[in-house]
Amino acid sequence: MKDIIQNRKIWLSISGALAGLSALFLLIWGLNLGIDFTGGSLLEIRFKENVPTVVDLEDSIEQLGVEGDVTVQPTEGNGFIIRFQATDEAAHQQLLTHIQDSYAVDGAEEQNVTQDRFESIGPSIGQELRSKAIYAIILVLIFIVIYIAWAFRKVSFPLKSWKFGVVAIVTLFHDILITLGLFALLGQFLGVEVGLPFVAALLTILGYSVNDTIVVFDRIRENLAKIGKSDFTGVVERSVQETISRSVNTSLTTLLVLLAIFFFGGASIQFFILALISGVVLGTYSSIFVASPLLVVWEKYSKK
Repeated sequence: MKDIIQNRKIWLSISGALAGLSALFLLIWGLNLGIDFTGGSLLEIRFKENVPTVVDLEDSIEQLGVEGDVTVQPTEGNGFIIRFQATDEAAHQQLLTHIQDSYAVDGAEEQNVTQDRFESIGPSIGQELRSKAIYAIILVLIFIVIYIAWAFRKVSFPLKSWKFGVVAIVTLFHDILITLGLFALLGQFLGVEVGLPFVAALLTILGYSVNDTIVVFDRIRENLAKIGKSDFTGVVERSVQETISRSVNTSLTTLLVLLAIFFFGGASIQFFILALISGVVLGTYSSIFVASPLLVVWEKYSKK
């Protein structure tokens, strides 16, 4: 692919449109936060036979009179995930016993309904986890800027070293924002919730994306020393062309593994893997089509 930097307006317009849509989704719908952040309980059960529909199971739970909102989500293998507000063990056992009695099979020696897992988090703990997740992401971004500014400390012309760090952070915001927008969309229409695994995915995306960006930036630094600094646009174009094959091939091998896990792994990690897939794709795209063009745009603006 030639003339990537020359066509920078096209790539930056595409990224701007995706980022704008993602911001709009977040403003309108927001993220569908899981119990890790909101507090509450999660009960996952599985039926051996006589599997009810979601509506039937919701009606049965409603008859029990559980306090607060209750949501039922089907899973693979005749399973359901039930989320409710109560966090004490008494409410958990009452709900489980009610479902087991309601869907018991006459003459069966074993329970028709078995529990796969139960999780309970208090509201105060959920708020604490949410705050710590935000602090973790902010700290990662700060250290990334510091590291890049130090690594490129010998680059002073035509751009200061700290400007490479700022462009890297803008690129990371681009990747994270679009991923958040995607999950706001999935949360609105598919009920996908985000919890601590999603935060882990975001931190992984930050690391992967900045690694890919630094590879390109490092080649720019090398070529500035070899070729010269008079034609910064040409140096960036050459650097991108020299690294694009490596970036794409590395990402493809990573995507093959992630896609295999996404389609053949368990349902409990499916959306965690989807977040990683989004991050790998966006990280590869942004390091080539966003970060490098932004350097050229900033350099030309500085001349003016």
